[in-house]
Amino acid sequence: MSTRTSWLTRAETAADVAAIREVNLQAFGKTFEPDLVEALRDDPSAWLPGLSIVTTTEAGEVVAHALFTRVHIDETPVLSMGPCAVATAYQRKGAGSAAIRAGLAIARERGEHAVIVLGHLTYYPRFGFEPAESFGIRATFDTGPHLMALALDPSRPLPSGTLRYPATWDI
Repeated sequence: MSTRTSWLTRAETAADVAAIREVNLQAFGKTFEPDLVEALRDDPSAWLPGLSIVTTTEAGEVVAHALFTRVHIDETPVLSMGPCAVATAYQRKGAGSAAIRAGLAIARERGEHAVIVLGHLTYYPRFGFEPAESFGIRATFDTGPHLMALALDPSRPLPSGTLRYPATWDI
C-alpha cells in the first residue's frame, strides 16, 4: 500500500469559504488568521482573485490553503504570502507545499515580481525565500529575522524599502 498522496490545487471558489476558515482554525488554533483571511477577501486593495489557493484530496476535501495578497514595498506592488494553513490530519504530507508552489507558479505567470512572507525560518527557504533584510526590505514593526522575500522574476531585482500592508492587516 502506497502512502503517497496526489494533491490537487486550484483557486478558491465561493463553496470553499467555510472549509478555508476551518483549515485556518485547525492550523492556528485561534480566530485571528481565519478572520484575517475573511477581511482580506473583502478588501479590494489587497485581494487578488485567483491567488487564494486550496489543496484538495482526490475526493475534493479542502485540506490546505495559501493566500497571496497585495502589499507594497514603498510604492512597488508585491505579494504577501500568508496565512498558509494545513488541516491537522494532513500536516507534514505535502499539502501545504502544494498550495504554496501552485500560488507561486500562478504569480509568476501573472508577471508578479516579488513575494514576501512573515514565517518560519526553517520552512519557507525551501521555496527560495531569503531574509528580507539582506535586500534592504524592512517592516514598520519588529519582525526579527522572520520577514523573508523571494524574487519571482530573476531579471528584476527585489525592491528595497519599507513594507506596507493594507489597513486590513491592522499592523
